[in-house]
Formats: sequence, structure tokens, C-alpha cells
Amino acid sequence: MVSSGRSAGSRGGVTEWDIGVFGGFGPETCDASHSRRESRSFWDAGVTGDEKETSLSEFHLFSILILAVLGVVAQWLAWRVGVPSILLLLVFGIAAGPGLGWIRPDELLGPLLQPLVSLSVALILYEGGLTLSLRELPKIRGVLRNLVSIGAAVSWLVSGLAAHWIFGLEPSLAILLGAILVVTGPTVIGPLLRQMRPTGPGGTILKWEGIVIDPIGAILAVLVFEGVSITHVDDATFHLLGAITKAVVFGGGLGLAAAAALTVLLHQRLIPDFLENAVSLMFVVTSFVASNALQHEAGLLATTVMGIALANQKYANVRHIVEFKENLRVLLISALFLLLAARLETRELRAIALPALGFVAVLVFVGRPLSVWVSTLGSSLAAKERWFLAAMAPRGIVAAAVSSVFALRLEDAGFAGGAALVPITFAAIIGTVTVYGLFTPALARRLGVADANPQGVLFVGAQAWVRALAKVLKAKGVRVLLVDTNRENTAAARMEGLPTYSGSILSDYLLDEIDLGGIGRLVAATPNDSVNLLSAQRFMRIFGKSSCYMIPVTRSTKNKGVAAGHGEVRRLFSEEIDQDVLAARVANGAVVKATPLSESFNFEKFKEMYGASAVVLGTMQDGRLQFATAEKPASTKPGQILLALVKEGQTNPPKEPSQSS
Repeated sequence: MVSSGRSAGSRGGVTEWDIGVFGGFGPETCDASHSRRESRSFWDAGVTGDEKETSLSEFHLFSILILAVLGVVAQWLAWRVGVPSILLLLVFGIAAGPGLGWIRPDELLGPLLQPLVSLSVALILYEGGLTLSLRELPKIRGVLRNLVSIGAAVSWLVSGLAAHWIFGLEPSLAILLGAILVVTGPTVIGPLLRQMRPTGPGGTILKWEGIVIDPIGAILAVLVFEGVSITHVDDATFHLLGAITKAVVFGGGLGLAAAAALTVLLHQRLIPDFLENAVSLMFVVTSFVASNALQHEAGLLATTVMGIALANQKYANVRHIVEFKENLRVLLISALFLLLAARLETRELRAIALPALGFVAVLVFVGRPLSVWVSTLGSSLAAKERWFLAAMAPRGIVAAAVSSVFALRLEDAGFAGGAALVPITFAAIIGTVTVYGLFTPALARRLGVADANPQGVLFVGAQAWVRALAKVLKAKGVRVLLVDTNRENTAAARMEGLPTYSGSILSDYLLDEIDLGGIGRLVAATPNDSVNLLSAQRFMRIFGKSSCYMIPVTRSTKNKGVAAGHGEVRRLFSEEIDQDVLAARVANGAVVKATPLSESFNFEKFKEMYGASAVVLGTMQDGRLQFATAEKPASTKPGQILLALVKEGQTNPPKEPSQSS
């Protein structure tokens, strides 16, 4: 049984500044935290006297190296294996921290550890806010509102009661732990959604919930902590209402003000391009620190609001800022999970292993389904989307950071047993990420709300040869979408039954207006090579480099300046084929055919029938599409469907010149 009574060794009261969840750390708290760890790394062996300072410096460099290497390796392995990167980061962090002693966060960063953690979380929420479009809200507003209010209250109640009954926590600590575990977080949900590629509104709801709930949960945890520290109910009610009001006013107000100021500077071109990211970081840090100084944890709300406001204004282009923050987020997530996992004590995790299984089961099979059921009552959301929402609520970096800091704050305030919050929270993180990461993708595919490997194609350009290929793919069950600024092309495509979007592929609002569900490839084929290159580069961050293709207008493109950028974009079909060749052949009667290959009619027979002038476009097998590219021609074998541009009605036609006419 964990007691919440004041310990005899209490250091006294906690100042107003120190109460904040992400407030500053004094050196003594870090030392006290680290003194609990008895294991030392091999680095300390035989080091005495004047060599100690040099050894510590080398150890710090070694720790930074380990952080960088393990962070990148974990992200890469997760991508290769198809598991959530958070799981590998936690495993690597525990192994490198309490396991091998390679990373000792408190020694590495000292009093800077928690401020850096808090600032990193703020930057992650800012980046998450930049991905939210207000255009998505009308369809999900009601469910989202309920999830972050009524649903959060249900989750708080269930997790608090479970913590009290399963771990024996006293009511005050159980209530606080329940508030901490309200948050889900974009650091976990974002990668899982990218892995699953949901096709319905469920993915949008989860994305919004994961970002919006984090500042709400952090502020709720602070209010609970302050509430249990106040003895008079009247004083507590007045204090908490005032704190909520100040958090909304200061956090929301400063976030909007920072976004407005940055927008004006960008719109008036008062910031050079090379300083845009630096200035945006300055505004984020300023709004975060100022909001926290006025009201504890209002800073997380400020950065989230700033990101949403900046992403939805119409006066300044913030695309470069968005791309920079995405790259920064990967580094921050890797470092944060490694550092926080390295602070764990393995013996503490082992001590709660069995009850933790029951606790995670309650969170997954009772808390989340009940929260979603209450939040979606009366909504028009389909049953399969509700099941999908009920099967996704992993805990992430905010829960880890809040619990780590509260453990020390409770010790400082004289609450015995506060240290139990950390292993329980990390057990919840590991358990929920494992369950949702390993089983939810399969469930989503079974429900028909996600496709982990979508075969659909986004065509940039809707010329005749593109329409011919798109029609065959659509007939074979592959989703296609044609985007073109030429209204004659889009009108012709619609007449042929092809889904289209009339507008620029480079438009800032394109991604808000088109549905990419079921689409996993891009083929850039406009009459402008520069547009093709830019569109392929833009969609690489969505589909990946290996799934973005382009085909030059003419082979003379090799001599143009844009050819320098072709190295990272895959060229379709072959070096001898360009758009002019394809357009000329379609104009002369060539068609795109889907030809099944078999033992009796193999690729050699196909070439005998249609001659060497046939252009192999790709193959399909078991519903999977594989385009032919200049560096990797199509591998043709029996059992596949061969996609090719051929001249219908001819047997052994003469070889056509590869030059365009």
C-alpha cells in the first residue's frame, strides 16, 4: 500500500514557481533523484583525481553520441520492421540507461533536464498544431469536443479507480495519476496513423484529439496537484476556477498573439528566408515561457494554439516552417523517449509487472471503449469508426514527462509514495503502445477503415495517355485521382468516369480539399518539368521517396537545369520514353492493355505479338501494383498482369522510332 501522508523528511513547502509541472529543477532535486541509482557505468572505473573532470566530459560526449545513434537506429528499425518507433526507443533507453549505464540523464543535463523536456514537448505540440486544418472541424467537431471533455473525464475516473484498486495508491495519488493518463499524444498517434493510413474520419479525429488533449491533460494534472494541496474546499474551488481562466486567457491569448506577430512579419517580408525557422522558434519559446510565467502549464496551450493559428491563416506561406518542424520533431521524440526511459529503475518496473498487466487491460478494454461510447452517443459516426476510435489511445511523451516531474515534486512537498507514479506511467506507456501498435493496424484493416500499403495513384496531369492508364488501373480496382489545372483535361477525365481535382498540385490548400485515402503513389506528368519535380518533392514526405515518380516532357530535359534534381525522384518506364513519345503513340491509336501472363502466354509471347515498340508500364499481382522505372524495369513472370501501351490490332508491328515527332 502506498501512503500519501507527509514524510518525516519533508524539505518544507514548495514555491509557486516550483509547483508547475514543467518548472525549473534545482540541482539538489536532480542529485536526489540520481542518488537512488546505485549502478555505475564502466566509464567510472579507475577514474580518480584530476582525470575525473576530463572523464566526465568524455562521458557526456559519449552519451550524446549514444543518444544520436540509438535514436536514429530505433526510428530506422521501426520503419523496416513496421512496429511503432516508441517501443524500440523505450527498449533502447532502458537498456542504455539502467541496463548498461551508457546514458545517465541527470548527470548529463543536470538542472537543465526537465526544462529541456518541457520545451521539447512544447515544440512537438507546436508542430502538431501546424498539421491541423480548421476545414476538418465541421465533420468531427461534436465527437472531438466530447472526447476531450466528457471522454477525458471518463478516462480520468476509470484510470484513477484502477490505480487505487490495483496498485493500492491513496486516493490523492490515484486521482493525480488518472489526470496524468488522460493524455494520449501526437508523438505516438502520429506515427501509428502514418503506418495505418486510415481512410475515414476516425484518423482525423484521433489526430486532433492527440494534439488538443495534451495541454488539457497537463493543465488538469497541475490543477489536481494544487487541489489536493489545499485543505479548504471553498479556497480550492476559487483557486482552481481562477487557474483555469488564467490558463485559457494567457495560454490562448499569447499563442494567438505570437502567431499574429509572426504572420505579419512573414507577410511584410521583414524576415529573410534563411531566418524564418529561427524566428518562428524564437516566438514559440517566448510564448511558452511567458505563458508559464503567468500560469503554470499554460505554455503548452500557447504553443498548440500558435501552431493551429499559424497553419490556418491565409496571409503568409509557412510551408518551409512546417517542413523544418517535422524534421525537428523526429529528433526531439527520439531524444526525449531515450532520456526519460534511461531514468527508469528496472527493479521498480519488475516490482509492478503483474499488477501493471491488469492496469493496462483496464485502460485498453474498459477506459477507452467507455470513453468513446459516451463521446459518440447520438453522433452519425459509423460503427466501424467507433470501434477504430475505441482501439486507439496510446500514452506518450507528455504522460512520461509529467509523471517524472510530479514524482520529484511530490517528494519535495512531503508526499511519500510519489515515486510510484513514474514506473506505473511508463508501464502504461509500454503496455498501451504495445497493444495498440501491434493489434490496432490489423483491426483497422479488418474493419475496412485503413490500408497500410495503399495501391492508389495520384496523377499530376490528366492528358490523354494519363487518362488511358488511369482507366485501366481503376478497372483493376486501384483507386486513382487526377489533378490538373487544365480544365479541358479534367472535364475529359470526368466524362470518362475518372475522379479529378481541378487546381494546382502545389496549392497550400490542396491537402485539405482532397481525400488521399487508399492512395500511396504519385505520378507527376504535367507539361512542366519544374512543376513535376516540385510536386514529387512535396509528396515525398507523405508517400516516401520510393513511391514518387515523374516522367519528363522530352528527353532533352536532361540538358535543363531541373535535371539536377531528378536524382531523388524515380523516373517512370525507361530513359527512352518521355511524355512526347507517349502522347504521340496514343494519338496514333495506341492503347493501354492489361494482359494476364501465364506459362503458355509469357512475356516472350507478348513481345512476339506486339513487337518491341510496346511500352511496358508496370505489373500487377494479387492486387499489388508495381510501376516500371528507368533503374528497375518490370519483372515479368507468369501469374502477373502486364500493363503496357501497345498498338492494338497489329502482330509484329515494325519497330517505331523512340524519338518524339
